[in-house]
Amino acid sequence: QTKGGAVARQAAMLCQDRAFQLYLDRRRRAKFGLSERELPDGTHNQEDAHDWLTRACNIESRAELDSNYRARQTFRVIRNRFNHWRARNKS
Repeated sequence: QTKGGAVARQAAMLCQDRAFQLYLDRRRRAKFGLSERELPDGTHNQEDAHDWLTRACNIESRAELDSNYRARQTFRVIRNRFNHWRARNKS
């Protein structure tokens, strides 16, 4: 089994971030035209974030992010989009 490096650790921290989980809630609502009642804030948890991220990056494990160039690039796009969203939504 491949052991994750720096990028895998960044991905793990991202999945633990409550703001990222909230981002996934709001992203899903926007994508599927759902109301907050249908998909309330706080729906996504750490496991959901992990599952979403590995699917989005087309990998089995976050550890692959350090050795898979395409997955690493996808992760960087995701992280950048989240950071832009977070910057726009600061209270």
